[in-house]
Amino acid sequence: MSHSRLFRVMVVALMLSGGWAANIAPQAWGQAENKRKAKRTVNPMYPELARRMKISGVVKVMVTIAPDGTVKETHLLGGHPLLANAVMDAVKRWRFEAGSETTENLEFHFAPSDY
Repeated sequence: MSHSRLFRVMVVALMLSGGWAANIAPQAWGQAENKRKAKRTVNPMYPELARRMKISGVVKVMVTIAPDGTVKETHLLGGHPLLANAVMDAVKRWRFEAGSETTENLEFHFAPSDY
């Protein structure tokens, strides 16, 4: 087998194993003050570095929800920066029921011992 073919096979194998690892990565759980019902939530992935460092805590986020139910804006209220980035990325993919523009306060809990 040539070096370039072997290299391509190794790259594909690494990509496949990376996709598998992403699907089994630990997640945090969130909680909302329910003014509007969430139709779809996405749990933030527990960042590998934070898990290895055994960083735990709560991340609080305020989200502005557009009339169509999409997340219009996010604002970090508090939490460890390593955990906050994962939360902000996940919350942007949430969808709520349609209604007037509202804000929600969300809380996400991270505990490495749970994983």
